[in-house]
Amino acid sequence: MKASFIKGRTLKTLAPIASVAALVAIALPAQAEDWRGWNIHPDGYPNTTALEEFADAVVEQTEGRVNPRVYNNAVLGDQSDAIEQTRNGALDFANFNMGPMGPIVPETNVFSLPFLFNDVEHMHTVMDGEIGERFADALEDKGLVVLSWFDSGARSIYNTQRPIKTPEDVEGLKIRVMNNDLYVDMIAAMGGNATPMSYGEVYQSLTTGVLDGAENNYPSFESSNHYEATGYYSLTEHLIIPECLCVAKSSWEELSEEDQKIVREVAEEASTRQRELWVESSEESRQIVLDYGVEINEVDDKAAFQALMEPMYEEFIANNPGTGELIEEIRATE
Repeated sequence: MKASFIKGRTLKTLAPIASVAALVAIALPAQAEDWRGWNIHPDGYPNTTALEEFADAVVEQTEGRVNPRVYNNAVLGDQSDAIEQTRNGALDFANFNMGPMGPIVPETNVFSLPFLFNDVEHMHTVMDGEIGERFADALEDKGLVVLSWFDSGARSIYNTQRPIKTPEDVEGLKIRVMNNDLYVDMIAAMGGNATPMSYGEVYQSLTTGVLDGAENNYPSFESSNHYEATGYYSLTEHLIIPECLCVAKSSWEELSEEDQKIVREVAEEASTRQRELWVESSEESRQIVLDYGVEINEVDDKAAFQALMEPMYEEFIANNPGTGELIEEIRATE
């Protein structure tokens, strides 16, 4: 990885927007950059709200020189397609999870190692510091300019069969995972059968028995309605994966230095806003699924799960020279 170029980021408060309708009504100048933005989440999701506020603030603060529009619910394609579209400039910006980024930016595979971070706050500290800057450099080399880092909480296992309290409880369960070999290996280490599958296919697969379960955070579990098809949510918290607010490098380079500064500052404030919304939304979603009747259980002995992941770490480090030191750096960050 090359040396970082982003130092000393400063957060500023998003300027309040009196009226979106009024902004739309303003005739944009001829040189306006109309940006299309990809988002997998539905209306009202923390990321969606933060992205839409980002778009509105960019229009206002650039005085219409940059005009982003967010397209929700993955209507512009699934995440793998959207990553490629953003890299080649067909899309201008997006909110991407680092999980499926590995095939494009191999360095990001380290985030897919189970139990890498101590907790969500530890992940924030790592990504907002020098290590996060190095990852931003790696993404820029592949055509994606990272403006800020979003939260995606901690992912846990939910299923139709039983509470997960020990690794043995996962044995034999068909669990949907994102498309990454490390997630397949993770579930296999617990004795389960991992099934990579598009997010949009999961609900029907749960209701028909094609899947026994999946793994995700509280807001996604609730907003996808997966809780309606499953009875158990177990707080394994096995993955804490950062997300980025990224801009296509080609779109970024078309901006003036002044507008680049504005867009980056607004993106950093969008990150702060998204994290605040995430905490609120997680608690609301937790209560919704509890009220529906889903059984939620703590996992008292995560060490038993962590011990099963050691061979994954050993193989990962052997296949990716230099990552052992990186993993140590991440774990040592306070």
